[in-house]
Amino acid sequence: MTIPAQTSGATLTKDAAPGETLLKVTGLQKHFPIKKGLLQRQVGAVRAVDGIDFEVRSGETLGVVGESGCGKSTMGRLITRLLEPTAGKVEFQGKDITHLGVGGMRPLRRDVQMIFQDPYSSLNPRHTIGTIVSAPFKLQGVQPEGGVKKEVQRLLSVVGLNPEHYNRYPHEFSGGQRQRIGIARALALNPKLVVADEPVSALDVSIQAQVVNLLDDLQSELGLTYVIIAHDLSVVRHVSDRIAVMYLGKIMELADRDLLYKTPMHPYTKALMSAVPIPDPARKSAKSERILLKGDVPSPIAPPSGCRFHTRCWKATQICTTTEPPLKELRPGQQVACHHPENFEDQAPQDVVLLTAAKEAAELVSEEALAESAATSAAVAAEVAEVAEAQSTDAESTEAESSEGESTETEPTEAESTETESTESSDEEPPAKGK
Repeated sequence: MTIPAQTSGATLTKDAAPGETLLKVTGLQKHFPIKKGLLQRQVGAVRAVDGIDFEVRSGETLGVVGESGCGKSTMGRLITRLLEPTAGKVEFQGKDITHLGVGGMRPLRRDVQMIFQDPYSSLNPRHTIGTIVSAPFKLQGVQPEGGVKKEVQRLLSVVGLNPEHYNRYPHEFSGGQRQRIGIARALALNPKLVVADEPVSALDVSIQAQVVNLLDDLQSELGLTYVIIAHDLSVVRHVSDRIAVMYLGKIMELADRDLLYKTPMHPYTKALMSAVPIPDPARKSAKSERILLKGDVPSPIAPPSGCRFHTRCWKATQICTTTEPPLKELRPGQQVACHHPENFEDQAPQDVVLLTAAKEAAELVSEEALAESAATSAAVAAEVAEVAEAQSTDAESTEAESSEGESTETEPTEAESTETESTESSDEEPPAKGK
């Protein structure tokens, strides 16, 4: 167990050398129970994380990607021990921290910190920025040199904020500035591992670049180790050394950044990579294979048997429905959980017939399909325009008829107008002769 020092940000345990295993996760699971009835009996469970294995080496950045609901954020909260695991093991610097209580985890909070996803709800609106960033020092009983206020102001300047903002409240800052405040709070005690849960998803694109560059600079200056959870595959590629692809509570592929983006081996990874837009006008006309996955992600309450991706995979066979593929290393630095991996010697299914559902699970979008889709869209647009024009014509004719009816009812006839004029003229007195 790490014993916190009372006078400095360093701990009394030996730091892991760069390249050594800092965090090791084995068979980690988290099932949220579903209870019903008057007696609140458990009738099922949501398998948010259902057995994952990985390691994080000191000084590296591990990116975690996947569709919404695949268990990325739950995994981040499990390794920081904000949630109690259902099963499995979490080791930090060789020590088992899986079932440590609040008292046992308090000293380790200095070494493991988290940057939360929402920069608006993660800051207490009733506390000033100085109070928020100085909270770790008070909770750990650490007295920095020069005082807490001076250290907090230094942290604010490190993350690009004005030290004079010490007495301001969170509502006075923008989203990017609030995220910087969260980063300053996470770095207050010089942690060894920082778990960033969607650190830039709630920010504008220009602010995203600033925060990502800030995380890079802090890692090189302070020697931090990151686990970054994100949806943006471009951001993950920019900041990560290795990338883990999750699907329905499982890790489908874990590989080095360059290997994953150049030669993805799992079909799900290939489908994700095909969805990344190419921001290069010179390659606008380049043909790219866009893989469309049909259907939705299965429910984590009752995940499919065997490989969890077989219901949407175009290479699924009978073995995929019955046997779960293990996560094994098929290339140096690339682990894949698939019976028929892509970009591999046996990427074609062997002596088995593709499942009927798998044949229709995904397809490549050809130019003919795109042309047909464009023609259909144009026909629908023309039909909508005709309907709108017909409706506008009917409305105009209806207004014209109503206006004619009103004029017929209100305008007097010629006889009526003549009688009225004669009556008015008889009532008037004749003018005087002398005038």
